[in-house]
Amino acid sequence: MKKLVALLLVGLVVLSATVVFAEDIKIGFLVKMPEELWFQNEWKYGQQAADKYGFELIKIGTPDGSKTLSAIDNLAAKGAQGFVICTPDVRLGPAIMAKAEQYGMKVFTVDDQFVGPDGNFMDVPYMGLSASAIGYNVGEELYKEFQNRGWDAAETGALGITFDELNTVKERTDGTIKALIDVGFPEANIFTSPEKTTDIPGAFDAASTALTQHADVKKWLVFSVNDEGILGSLRAMEDRGIAADDIIAIGIGAGTGLMEFKKEQKTGYFASSLINPYRHGFETAELLYKWIKDGEEPEKDIRTTGMIVTRENYMQVLKDLGLESVIE
Repeated sequence: MKKLVALLLVGLVVLSATVVFAEDIKIGFLVKMPEELWFQNEWKYGQQAADKYGFELIKIGTPDGSKTLSAIDNLAAKGAQGFVICTPDVRLGPAIMAKAEQYGMKVFTVDDQFVGPDGNFMDVPYMGLSASAIGYNVGEELYKEFQNRGWDAAETGALGITFDELNTVKERTDGTIKALIDVGFPEANIFTSPEKTTDIPGAFDAASTALTQHADVKKWLVFSVNDEGILGSLRAMEDRGIAADDIIAIGIGAGTGLMEFKKEQKTGYFASSLINPYRHGFETAELLYKWIKDGEEPEKDIRTTGMIVTRENYMQVLKDLGLESVIE
C-alpha cells in the first residue's frame, strides 16, 4: 500500500511539472503598422482571447526588421512562449524563425506569409486572406455597378493602385484585373499605377501620376490593395475636379474606408470588401495559446474571405459581425 501511495505521489509530481497553466502563458502579438485600424483591431480581438483564456498578451509594433528581431529578444526576456506576427518584410522569415527556435518559441504568422531563401513560402502556421477571391469579387462588383449606371466603356477607365512587392496584396489587384477582363471590360482601358507605400499619401501620388497620363478618361472604376489605396485615389480625383458620380471605387479593408459612408454628401467610395479582423486577432491568439498549453498544433494554412458592403447595408453588417466599434 505504501509503495502504491509513493508511486501515485511521484506521478502527481511529474504531471504537475508538465502541466502549463494559463496564467503562466505569455504570448506576443507583433504587427508591422500599429497605427492602422486593421492592426489595432487585431490587437483588440487578440486581447479578448487573452481575457477569455487567462494568458498575457504582449503587443509590440515592429515596423522594420531591426525592431522585429529586437522585439523577439524582448519577448524572450519576459518569458513569452510564442508570438503571432505580421512581419514588415516576408523575407525576414528565416531570421525570425531562427530567433524563435533559439528561444524555443512557437510562431503563428498572420496576414503576410514568410518567404524562405528559395523564394517559396515557409512551412509555418499561417492565417491570411483568400486574396485572389476577394480581388476577383471586387472586379465583379465594379463591373456590375458600371453596367447599372449604363456607362460607355469607351470613355471609362479602370485604375488599380498596386503594390506588387507583397504577394498577398498583389493577388488582390491581379484578381480584380482578371475579373474585369473575364466579364468583358476592355483590357486596354485597365491602368495600374504602383504606390511606394500602402497608405493614403502613397496612393494619392500613384493615382495623380495615372490621372495625368490618362487625362482623356471621363469616368473611373477604382480598385487597390486596401481601403487606404482607394481613399488616396479619391482625394487625387477630387483635386482634379472629377465628380463623385463619375467614380465607382471599391475598397478592401476592416473599416477605414467605411468612414466615407458617414459623410452626408456621397463620394466616389461605392463599396468595400469588408474583411473581418476578429478571426485574425482572436483566433490566431487562441490557436497559439492552445498550441502552447495543450500541444494542439494549428493548421498550416487558414484563409478568410471578404463581404461586399455598401452605404445602404454597412451598419447592419457591422452589427451582425460585432464590429460597430470600428467606425465610432
